[in-house]
Amino acid sequence: MRSRAAILYEYGRPWSVEEFELDPPRAGEVLVQLAATGLCHSDEHIRQGKLAPPSDVLSTLGLPAMSPTIGGHEGSGVVLEVGAGVSGFTPGDHVVTSFVAVCGQCRWCASGMEYLCDKGSGTLTPGMPTDGTFRHHTADGRDLGHVSKIGAFAEHTVVAADSLIKIDRDVPLVPAALLACAVPTGYGSAARRAGVRGGDTAVVIGAGGIGTAAIQGARISGAARIVAVDVNEFKRQSAPRFGATHTAATAAEALELVRELTRGVMADAVIVSPAMIGEADVGEALALTRKGGTCVLTGLPAPALRSVALALQDFILMNKTLCGTVFGSCNPKSDIPMLATLYGSGRLLLDEMITRRYGLDDINDAYADLASGQLIRGVIDFGTG
Repeated sequence: MRSRAAILYEYGRPWSVEEFELDPPRAGEVLVQLAATGLCHSDEHIRQGKLAPPSDVLSTLGLPAMSPTIGGHEGSGVVLEVGAGVSGFTPGDHVVTSFVAVCGQCRWCASGMEYLCDKGSGTLTPGMPTDGTFRHHTADGRDLGHVSKIGAFAEHTVVAADSLIKIDRDVPLVPAALLACAVPTGYGSAARRAGVRGGDTAVVIGAGGIGTAAIQGARISGAARIVAVDVNEFKRQSAPRFGATHTAATAAEALELVRELTRGVMADAVIVSPAMIGEADVGEALALTRKGGTCVLTGLPAPALRSVALALQDFILMNKTLCGTVFGSCNPKSDIPMLATLYGSGRLLLDEMITRRYGLDDINDAYADLASGQLIRGVIDFGTG
């Protein structure tokens, strides 16, 4: 079949919105018609070449340094067709994509850590995870990769069944797209990885889509004080709507605020979720973390950042925990439906996170708005012309 998608042909160039050819799903695969796709910073990092697969890995696979690729991984839609051997999905089902594949068989899935599923290791290499071949092709016949094995910047896509989560049909599909990445990543960073509890003081550094979800995770978990830190005034002004009790423009400003709020104890949990983590961010976040507290690094590191210098006393004498997280340490098959339930109850705000909806043809303008700090979360609404 023929469909339309936003395709990247060269790092640093704009997305090209054009028609492409899509093959039917094969064994273990599902054809999905997309309803909406969230605009995640990760796809912008990919466009800029900051998250390019290692060249040696591509060389081993016999692939060029840059393969034409359909972007997008934060999607929601409707199942149109299932391939052989697919159980649990039928045409008409409403689904959310998951860039964290869930095989259900590896050590991590078997031990309740689906977010570390072994299938995730090849998420940025081109080709289908089922057999390594391609279902997406340019109009002139070239194979197309699809970001995170999803390719949600498209009206239609074929993905592995392991990368889909079924949701109730009464959940609106446009806000449901945020459940694919931003919301579980942020919510889980606070509720799962940092373990925020009733009465805690939490600090969230970076109040974009993921940070806003982290604020909500802290609120829903019972945090008494939530400090949102962002240099962007629009994001600081938006943060209280989602549960922030205080705001600060910088970590240095937050340090004095948190010291005053806690009488010098400092924050129980600090979630670091800027667009990209720089070297200074880690030390500043640890300074905000109390003795025995937890500092979670949720954002991706800047490409050139390989290590940071830290005072070991922060770990040994102050018993602090510095940790990373992927997907907020959430399990897609259980936590995405749970988050949908929280949304249905009114406790989790999704519609309010969507600053603006765009048509697929507006994707480059949408990312310009994201880069200029105008969005908490923008979405491609495939019902928008």
